[in-house]
Amino acid sequence: MSLLSRFSLRHAVDGDSTMQAIPTGALLWLIGAFVLLLAPQWDRLPLWLVAACAVLAVWRWLAQQGRFRLPGRWLKIGVMLVLVAVYVATVQGRFTVDTAASFFVLAVGLKWLETRTARDFYVLFFILIYLAAVNFLFQQSIIWALITFAAIGCLLVGLQILNAPALPGNFRAGWKRLGLLLLKTLPIVVLLFVFFPRMAPLWSVPLVSGQARSGISDTMRPGDISNLAQSSERAFRVTFGDENPAYRDRYWRGLILDYLDGETWRQRDEEPFRRLGRVATDGGAGPLAENEYDVLMEPTDQRWAFTLENSVAASNNVFGAGEDLFRFERPANSPIRYRMALAEAPSASMSELNPVQRNRYLQLPPSGNPRTRALAETMAADLKPEQLVDTLMGRFREQAYYYTLRPPAMPDDGVDALLFDNKRGFCAHYAGASTFLFRAAGIPARVVVGYQGGDPGVGGEYLIVRQYDAHAWVEVWLEGRGWVRVDPTAAIAPSRIESGLRDAVEEEGSFLENDVTSLQRYQDFAALQWVGLQLDRINYQWQRWVVGYQGQSQLDLMSRLPGGMGLKELGYITAGIVGLALLIAGVVSGLSLKSGERRDGFGRALDNWRRICQQAGVPVRSGETPMVQAERLALVRPAVAESARTFARAVNSHYYRQEPLSQRDEDLHRLKRLLKAIKRQLRHDGQRRSTGPDQ
Repeated sequence: MSLLSRFSLRHAVDGDSTMQAIPTGALLWLIGAFVLLLAPQWDRLPLWLVAACAVLAVWRWLAQQGRFRLPGRWLKIGVMLVLVAVYVATVQGRFTVDTAASFFVLAVGLKWLETRTARDFYVLFFILIYLAAVNFLFQQSIIWALITFAAIGCLLVGLQILNAPALPGNFRAGWKRLGLLLLKTLPIVVLLFVFFPRMAPLWSVPLVSGQARSGISDTMRPGDISNLAQSSERAFRVTFGDENPAYRDRYWRGLILDYLDGETWRQRDEEPFRRLGRVATDGGAGPLAENEYDVLMEPTDQRWAFTLENSVAASNNVFGAGEDLFRFERPANSPIRYRMALAEAPSASMSELNPVQRNRYLQLPPSGNPRTRALAETMAADLKPEQLVDTLMGRFREQAYYYTLRPPAMPDDGVDALLFDNKRGFCAHYAGASTFLFRAAGIPARVVVGYQGGDPGVGGEYLIVRQYDAHAWVEVWLEGRGWVRVDPTAAIAPSRIESGLRDAVEEEGSFLENDVTSLQRYQDFAALQWVGLQLDRINYQWQRWVVGYQGQSQLDLMSRLPGGMGLKELGYITAGIVGLALLIAGVVSGLSLKSGERRDGFGRALDNWRRICQQAGVPVRSGETPMVQAERLALVRPAVAESARTFARAVNSHYYRQEPLSQRDEDLHRLKRLLKAIKRQLRHDGQRRSTGPDQ
């Protein structure tokens, strides 16, 4: 690096401190914070954008080291135009929250090319703070929150280095100061979090997002759910007010597929369009009744809620959509909590299906699967509907049908191939084939998609339902009984319904075979399972009581306090907390300013110097420098002239000459030694004067 470049890095331009070049340590912390802030968005940012941001940040770092030059105006414009063109080509006209956030990340990356001075550091500092807030749109788990807070800590350490680049022990001292500041402010933050009237958080804003979510969809092809079976991601967690239901009774209904289009089952009626609005993620407050259960569902970008049979809504953010299904007002773009209550099963006496409904649940393509149609006609001629259902389930139990995550490819007439040839499939295969046969036999039937099962969390406090618990089963209409659940999987692989997918495919060895990083794959290792459950418990409580702490939860908590509190009382408490905090801060600041000089060693040394001057008969005037006082002291007491001038020069050296701060203690000891020498010289000079020159 040239001498001129080194000079520009160390000195201000035109006397403006904000034009000072950025210290290397401050820039390093800034880049580190940027890397941490990109981490929560790793799964949604395009790979090219991550690579571009990495190149731009490295470019800036190499320029700091003198190995490259930052681009000039035209090169900078060229880089910007190329990256924006790539962005536009990637977006392809879509405008979603994802694309907007990606463009913001691109803008932050380009900012590195013009981050040259302290002023640019401040601009990028506040931009990255905003990026930290944007992260909470997409990730609210405790792990990503801690990473985001760590990034903010890096930004604050970098800010300290920017303003005090010569400060020794930057890493340790910077984090120590942040820790002390956190300890001082944490009580106020906690009180304000608990008592400040809650508003809808940032992540309750509806997200028009193109991001793909893991989970069931509103269509079902033969292999769709078997793909989900290779994912251990959480679907939702459930807390019951009473004991957890038996594993075989954990059927979580989500949606009904009643129209067969070729080999794809779908909903005949699409979900009605609803205008966007705030997502009501706060549902259910207060202790659970014995018949109630709380569900904390992961984002699905869909409106359907998962519930047990014979449930009714117990929170106002979910409503019944008919046919024992429940929906949200808006798509679940973020974790959402809702409460349900179990009701008594409806009476066995059911009304008849009207002609429209009957035709709806008997619909089949005009052709295809002739062997299944022939079997259905034969069975319908000899058996009543209940007997036909039992006969088909007996066929599944008695013949060599297999439940597998590795089903063979189904050619045309896939139902025929499954029932008569391959006899190997997953729940979606058997549910679709059974529904086809029932309809061909004249029995109204439909496919129900949701989840079945759920493993207990720590201490059995709640159930964890994962994507591999995704399941499809059949409901048939039987006269006098209404809709009745019929699950072919229960006949073919009872262990799947009684204990879960792992046991059902244990011999096959296909459980999570494509997910080597999942802790659920290694359930034989008790230590790993214990760690996984503990982490899940921490995250669950974080989601419930921190992320999900909103208006209804707050009012419920306040109502439990003595006297009960409403919004008015919360406002008074919040104002009192803020006022008390400001008062304490003011008093502490005042005392600190008043005693700051006394606590400072150099300030105490100057106080001693002024007292020495006054005792020697030299008045101390306001605004005088130590050198002026030393010269007047030398006129009055020539014996201490040299020591007084040395003391004054040492004071000037400390305050006005740029020296390493590591000499701070050494300078202070020197001043103390000089003051002792001056006192001793004055004392000896006074004794000499009192005894006379002859003595």
